[in-house]
Amino acid sequence: MKKIILSGGGTGGHIYPAVAVAEALTRRLAGDVELLFVGAKGKMEMEKIPALGYRIVGLPVAGLQRRLDLRNLLVPFKAAQSLRLARRVIKEFGADVVVGFGGYASAPVLRAAQSMGIPTVIQEQNSYAGLTNKMLGRRARAVCVAYDGMERFFPADRVSMTGNPLRGNFAEPPSREEALAHFGLTPDRPTMLVIGGSLGCRTFNEMMKRAVTDGSLAQIQVIWQTGKYYADEMDAFMADKSTTAIWRGAFIERMDLAYAAADLVISRSGANTVSELSLLGKPTLFVPSPAVAEDHQTKNAMALVGQKAAAICADAEAVERAIPQALELLADPEKLAALAAKIKALGTADSAERIVDIILEQK
Repeated sequence: MKKIILSGGGTGGHIYPAVAVAEALTRRLAGDVELLFVGAKGKMEMEKIPALGYRIVGLPVAGLQRRLDLRNLLVPFKAAQSLRLARRVIKEFGADVVVGFGGYASAPVLRAAQSMGIPTVIQEQNSYAGLTNKMLGRRARAVCVAYDGMERFFPADRVSMTGNPLRGNFAEPPSREEALAHFGLTPDRPTMLVIGGSLGCRTFNEMMKRAVTDGSLAQIQVIWQTGKYYADEMDAFMADKSTTAIWRGAFIERMDLAYAAADLVISRSGANTVSELSLLGKPTLFVPSPAVAEDHQTKNAMALVGQKAAAICADAEAVERAIPQALELLADPEKLAALAAKIKALGTADSAERIVDIILEQK
């Protein structure tokens, strides 16, 4: 029986790659593997992981606030307590391997495992390594990455190109016709997908409000995810506007159909989203979020832009410039085809399986 701890949290970008690997381990080993997740108390993993049927233990670890905050005084004490608890969890569970997926939630259990001589594996989703992974990668047995050039952060002999593990079936996407019908759209117009996350993106919604007002969307159709936070505001704005060629919703339940319908995507450039778009070969205009650690979304996007596999627009310019840039791309089928081919060449379909291979190599 192989006993494996998976740790990471705080955001879906750390949680869902861990879940994808857990699913791949279960497929591979069936009843010969026991999994335990370790996260941070009070963070989203403590709700999401049990809902998916996995056991999780929460540690009191906390991250530093990016501004002057009295809570920062408690961080060293919580770190020390979490390290002690992590050692106990590892010992009681009898872990053979500990796998970290980033975020401060994974730091105590990775550090404890390394001090106990237990093999550790790290999975870094972004093109610019996070602080926890950079600190603990030096002593990890293996580091699984999704971008070239990650040797600048980790020992070169431990880096393996695996891609980012994703949940879901990307091998057989639905047809464009089926997808357009689902959203009540037609096959005779170019289709743009605008996705700013489940909560929503102020920049994208202001961008769309401007485009609806000035009539620049007249020749295309749009699937527009407003996000839950902005749903009422966008409903009020659109109340007296034509919605014939615009599907609008707070959340898109069938992202597979949204991707299949899209000729061009306007999106943030979080690591998992980039990986999904690469696997599907979707021409994309990235508008990186400026509100992320070390501006890693810009670095993720630029890694593709540098290979002519995507386009980019700065967040500060997006309200005014992103839609005109997108329309220019939609009017150039050759450019769209080139972007599609180049981004698809960067996708890794079997990422989770590659990471499982590396985990099972550890003794």
